Amino acid sequence: MKILVVEDNRPSLDALLQSVRHFGAAAIPAESGGAALAAFASERPDLVLLDSALPDISGFEVAQKIRAQETPGDWTPIIFLSSPDDEAGIEKGIAAGGDDYLHKPFSEIVLGAKIRAMQRLVLMRASLLALTRKLDATNQELQRISLMDGLTGVANRRYFDETISVEWRRARRHSNSMAVMMFDIDHFKLYNDTYGHLAGDECLRRIAATIRQNTARPSDLVARYDGKEFAVILPETTIGGAVLVAEKIRQAIHDLNIPQAPGSSDRITLSIGVASAAPGFDNPPDDLIHAADQALRRAKAEGRDRICRADAA
Repeated sequence: MKILVVEDNRPSLDALLQSVRHFGAAAIPAESGGAALAAFASERPDLVLLDSALPDISGFEVAQKIRAQETPGDWTPIIFLSSPDDEAGIEKGIAAGGDDYLHKPFSEIVLGAKIRAMQRLVLMRASLLALTRKLDATNQELQRISLMDGLTGVANRRYFDETISVEWRRARRHSNSMAVMMFDIDHFKLYNDTYGHLAGDECLRRIAATIRQNTARPSDLVARYDGKEFAVILPETTIGGAVLVAEKIRQAIHDLNIPQAPGSSDRITLSIGVASAAPGFDNPPDDLIHAADQALRRAKAEGRDRICRADAA
């Protein structure tokens, strides 16, 4: 434990230093306010014993400057040294940032008791801060989990809805276009009925991972939109750029070569609908989602395993 002792009276300073060292702490002496502030900045003591009357600036101003140096979450106990009849000084010291006071001439027993009390407070505060950080981390993890799809690990529908609203407003502010892709796994019910739900779940996981691997930008969001449907938000993307990404994903799913159930195609494929728009003054992002969904329906109606874009006839 490091204790900064600020006292301009040399005999009093020596006595305090001796008592602090007897307590088992490292003592840092300072005989002026300027020296105290410099020592605090360089040493970052665990406790400050501070005389209110100093030759250059008052102890009250020193306490205020110490509090100003502390970063959020920091706290260094300050015990003012005062005469027994200086009640106004004690009040002023507490108001300036002090935490306790010690009458001069001091009692070594009382000094030791106050140091131990402040040390307990510091430890308790450190424990509370550590607990608070753990709770914050837990809350952040819970928040993350609440926005993720538990099976596939991509974003869930709630996160998709929140994100598209944010990106839509951003696109409107900057007059940018943005795109949405909607994916449906072709004949997934047949696959599920043939191979079972465990195989179906693994198929969903592999498809989600493949879609995510082929949307490389940090701003792109992959989400599980419904049971066997996925969606991707592509900020700052035209319809042409979105179709290129969609084709890359469609081919990557082909390359997985997941066998489809007999009576359908030879492997799992995707139908994809793509739409892009620059937001107008008052139209909602639902318009873009609806356009991509309509394009997806067309892709399924036209034979599946294909991409349809919303602006195509």
